[in-house]
Amino acid sequence: MEALADSPVVLIHGPRQCGKTTLARQVGDLKGFTYLSFDDDVQRAAAKADPVGYVADLPERVILDEVQRMPELFTSLKARIDARRKPGRFILTGSANVLLVPRLADSLAGRMEILRLHPLAQVELTGGKSGFLSALFGSVFKAGASGRRLGRMMAERVAAGGYPAALARAAARRRTAWYRDYADTLIQRDVRDLARISELSALPRLMALAAGQTACLVNVSDLAAPFQVSRQTIRDYVTLLSRIFLLEELPAWHNNRLSRLIKTPKLHVGDTGLACTLLGLDAEMLWKDRTLFGRILETFIFQELRRQASWHEETVSFSHFRDKDKVEVEVDIILECAGRLAGVEVKAAATVTGDDFKGLRKLQDAAQKNFAAGVLLYDGEAVVPFGKNLYAVPISNLWEGK
Repeated sequence: MEALADSPVVLIHGPRQCGKTTLARQVGDLKGFTYLSFDDDVQRAAAKADPVGYVADLPERVILDEVQRMPELFTSLKARIDARRKPGRFILTGSANVLLVPRLADSLAGRMEILRLHPLAQVELTGGKSGFLSALFGSVFKAGASGRRLGRMMAERVAAGGYPAALARAAARRRTAWYRDYADTLIQRDVRDLARISELSALPRLMALAAGQTACLVNVSDLAAPFQVSRQTIRDYVTLLSRIFLLEELPAWHNNRLSRLIKTPKLHVGDTGLACTLLGLDAEMLWKDRTLFGRILETFIFQELRRQASWHEETVSFSHFRDKDKVEVEVDIILECAGRLAGVEVKAAATVTGDDFKGLRKLQDAAQKNFAAGVLLYDGEAVVPFGKNLYAVPISNLWEGK
């Protein structure tokens, strides 16, 4: 609503089935928008035949759904906006990163606000408070009982993921079926729209391999090993899967005070429900495989923080930290906001020791006065201080915090 008040165009983008159309139509109904979708063959054909005439005939306020399927339209949209510069005229939705679509004629720079919509966060599902980021950057965690141990329930949350249509299915088996069909349809349909790929059959296998490497440093050689295609081709495929929000690369954090930082990005799957389905894992199997559970839990926490950050008042950027000087140390997730920096480590266990804070302490030394807090999220029941601005915090606080 804020974006519509001062921007001619608002683009809501994110993965298919995360709720973009539902959100656009709910807001559009309040504001008197007409809804048109480019999933409709007739609308798409009309726009292709005469982009200028199609845009000229559009209503004063209109929602254009799945606009990545019609990148040719952007030049005509720009001309219409420039002829009458008025906020709140167009709501666009896209299931691919529209700005990276190869045929995009114009970016609408300065005319369009881009909002990223994610699948549902745990704090949305529980109706809890979302004060974790404020507490993190304000370093205001209070010692004492402040959460609950989740145990196997945590594996169930991870395996369920955050897509509304999947979560609407009560049985885990039916959710798995939804995720399987979702991945197949997305790869067969949206990838075809974005690029000509000769080995389309390789993409489902590549997604499964990427799911197995979630929360690991990107290793294109390992991903390319099972395929009879070049490393560069696999690199391009990973980029393509990122454009439709199935994968995400978390960049490495840089600092002049540390000379031996690893600069390789980390790979994360966009949703852990999808990752578990691709790996053939249910909650019980995930819970028993502690090594894999630890990595998928890290992705789960990263995605929860990303989702909460999407409605935070100020922009939050994300990275990871790994240093190989003498003894390799790392911090799973680094968050930066308004000149302040915080680190988050993830541990699936219910016990914490001082050694678990090695990476956070090194980050604290490197960031110095910009360091807000270092938090180790663990499956426990209490907030425990481990030094100045360093805390062990129950994972449940992410969505059940006061």
